[in-house]
This record gives sequence, C-alpha cells and structure tokens, in this order.
Amino acid sequence: MEPIVYINGRFFKKEEAVISVYDHGFLYGDGVFEGIRVYGGKVFKLTEHVDRLFESAQAIWLEIPMSRKACADAIGQTVAKSGFKDAYVRAVVSRGAGSLGLDPRKTKDPQVIIIVDTISIYPQEMYEKGMELVTASTMRNHPAALNPRIKSLNYLNNIMAKIEGSLAGCVEALMLNHKGEVAECTGDNIFIVKNKVLFTPSPDAGILDGVTRRLVMELAKTSGYTMNESTLTRHDVYVADEVFLTGTAAELIPVTKIDGRVIGEGKPGRVFLDLRSRFQEMTRE
Repeated sequence: MEPIVYINGRFFKKEEAVISVYDHGFLYGDGVFEGIRVYGGKVFKLTEHVDRLFESAQAIWLEIPMSRKACADAIGQTVAKSGFKDAYVRAVVSRGAGSLGLDPRKTKDPQVIIIVDTISIYPQEMYEKGMELVTASTMRNHPAALNPRIKSLNYLNNIMAKIEGSLAGCVEALMLNHKGEVAECTGDNIFIVKNKVLFTPSPDAGILDGVTRRLVMELAKTSGYTMNESTLTRHDVYVADEVFLTGTAAELIPVTKIDGRVIGEGKPGRVFLDLRSRFQEMTRE
C-alpha cells in the first residue's frame, strides 16, 4: 500500500507526480477539487462528490476533459491501485498550463489529478473530549464575489482564518459571513443542538454545502430529530447545548469550548454521540 497519483490517465508514485509551474491552478488557484473518503475499499458517496466537482467546474467556466462516469471510474481505479482499504482521495482539476497572464483562453490541457493517500487532521483525543474554537476576524468570502459553494483551489480565505485559529492555540476557527452571521469553520460545517433540536446554517449563509453535512442532516431526520437550516449568530452557538462539526476528512467531531466559553456540559453531548455512532455504522458497513 502506498500513495498513488493519477494525472490525465497515467499513474505515478507520490514523489514522481509533477505538473507544469505554468499551470494556472498553481499560479492563480484556477481550478476545483473534491475530498472523498474510502472505507473498507469502497469510495464513499462517490456520485455526490463527482457531481459537485463538475458543478464547481461549470461555475468557473472550466470544462473537465472527461465524463462524470469516466471521472468516477478513474477515482475507483486509483484507489484500487493504491491498495488502501481506508483512505482519503483528493480529486483536482486545474485550468492547465498557459501564460503568466490571467487570461484563461491562453491555457490548454486541463489537468485531472487524483491523489489517494491517508489523512488525519485532528488528534484522536479531540474526538473523545471535544475541541476548542475561536471566531476568526477573517470573514467568509462574500457570495457575490466568489461563492463559497464553489470548491475552488483558491483557499486563501480559509487559510487566513486557519492561521488566526492556530495563533490562538486552536486547530480550527469559526468564520462569520458578511452579515456577521455564523457561516462555517475553515474546513468543516457547523451544527448546534438546543433542546434536542439541530440547527445548521443554510447555503444562503455563504457556506460550502458539504456532502457530510447533507448526510448528517438526513441521519438526524431519519433518527427522529428535528433538523433546521436557519440563520445563526454567535449567541446561538455560545448558549447551545451541543456543538459539533462535520466534514469529509473530519467526519463528526464535537466542540466543547468557543471563544473561551464552555459549551453545554463541556463534553460531547448525547445527540452528537448518537449521530456519530449512526454515521460510523453506515460508513463501516
């Protein structure tokens, strides 16, 4: 088992995979990507991730040089070639190599890159005891400028907020939108629980509509919980009974402290534990 990289139909070892320094994905962040999980050798929610990859590409006038089925097949082939049974897949499509100018019409040969490797973004202890967040001063991109629903290669907005979290001693940070409302974290969506009712910001809040987010919403509904997409403020988060984050890489992880305030009882709550158990049963089947 070893990391494998697919580039336009060819497979490479990690240290041998290269693209042009003139590629506009490298020069300008001009491209899109998806993060996908593999459980027990099976790619999880592959269709949903491929659909979002193509939608993101369409939104930035980027034509992916293969069909959705061919893309899904390439992901499956790369996973099989790696030998990993549990892994993380990064599917990337860049505009391709061009000039040093911005003009995308001068680029050619969009690059389709699929990376299969392992990932662990948070310490295991945080899954058991909870993590701490701070609110970043960097606001989420304005939807009228660059819609956060596009999963583009330009993640500088998130990175700036991530740096703020790191400087405060936290591994994640909460981001607000241009209205001062709760949006999401730098790499994860956020849920709160109040009186056993779940709330999460809607896509209109300027968030990435996460695949894991949608799955958890469906799990909550089928498990008998009331699930609401609604406007949230920091006050709602501070006084919540529970807070947790969701993401492809993170899965579900509890939050027990935000901006110095202890959330609920200061430990993972019952609703979170129930939904995490159901999520793990689904992904580990």
